[in-house]
Amino acid sequence: MSLPSLTKKINNASPGSTANQTIFGVLLAISLVHLFNDSMQSVIPAIFPILKETMNLSYTQIGWIAFAINFTASIMQPVVGLFSDKRPTPSLLPIGMGFTFTGMLLLAYASSYSAVLLAVVFVGLGSATFHPEGSKVSHMAAGNRRGLAQSIFQVGGNAGQSLAPLLTSLIFVPYGQFGAIGFTGVAAAGIIVQIFIARWYGRTIRSESFAKKHRNAGKIRPELKNRIAFAMIILISLVFVRSWYSSSIASYYSFNLIEGFGLSVGDAQIYIFLFLAAGALGTFFGGTLADRFGKRNLIFASMAGSAPLALILPYANLFWSGVLLTIIGFILISSFSVTVVYAQMLIPGKIGTVSGLITGLAFGLGGLGALVVGNWIDKIGISPVMQLCSFLPLLGVITFLLPSDRKLSEWTEGASEA
Repeated sequence: MSLPSLTKKINNASPGSTANQTIFGVLLAISLVHLFNDSMQSVIPAIFPILKETMNLSYTQIGWIAFAINFTASIMQPVVGLFSDKRPTPSLLPIGMGFTFTGMLLLAYASSYSAVLLAVVFVGLGSATFHPEGSKVSHMAAGNRRGLAQSIFQVGGNAGQSLAPLLTSLIFVPYGQFGAIGFTGVAAAGIIVQIFIARWYGRTIRSESFAKKHRNAGKIRPELKNRIAFAMIILISLVFVRSWYSSSIASYYSFNLIEGFGLSVGDAQIYIFLFLAAGALGTFFGGTLADRFGKRNLIFASMAGSAPLALILPYANLFWSGVLLTIIGFILISSFSVTVVYAQMLIPGKIGTVSGLITGLAFGLGGLGALVVGNWIDKIGISPVMQLCSFLPLLGVITFLLPSDRKLSEWTEGASEA
């Protein structure tokens, strides 16, 4: 679908239909922008091997770059979500992409380590602005198919993240750091699409159907607050474990392949692409499977299914490393969109805040994990650290401390009646 036809579909979308119907034109548009946003965010880990060589950086310094972008997004996403829930502001969508445009421009010309850090902070601010607003647009356009809508939205982001290894191989190896300049064009296209989405967003929040739906959103009953808080802590812990493991693979496993099997930078990145691309595919199927088998069950299956394979991965040969990375990526990341929808069910009526909290923590905690892992690698070597990280998915057993989907529905129904 071309960009003009997509924007036409957004213009023709009826805001009043969002109460019952799924607005696929809007969902495809916000998923496309998610792909743009996360592909530009994926430029940061993609450029790590180039920066390490040209600026003579340590693994700890690389960890600080990962931490800078992820921690910026982590802090700001819940703030943006909270502000948007209280005062919906459609213009935040193109403004956020403007931050990303600035970050890409600065990164292309950054001549020092501090300049790189400043550039990635701008990219982090753009991501922080987009994600809670994008998730809210997805929720508004979902109708009665929230799981599918969130999967469509998230698959765009995970597909964008999966491009990082290809960006390294096809752009940054031949063109170096200046290759980032091409992504200012991607950001510009994103701004254009965001303007059309923002117009639909504005029409929708002014519509009668949205106002009625907003009034009927459930509130948390006082007697459930402690139980919901405990469930949210468990969910955040699971996000931390998944993000830490995923970040360790995306940021450092290529170095493990280079050191262990003598691969070139470009060849090693192909294996990371397999992990991330399979994760994008898993995200799409995860939402559908969760609607059928239950969200808590899918979250548990994603952790339990990937745990034994993660334990085997550090000891596999080159061929089986590719196979295992593909399967682990598909299974583990399949729960990405599901955790967001589960959190929205836990705290109804706070879509922007909750979405910002979950996706923000995924970035922030992943960045913290990358910083810790980089420091460990400098001290004891990359192979032992990859072996330690392989135990992380085992912590998914705490999923059974979460309330079941049926229990969540009872809480929501009770809240709506209150």
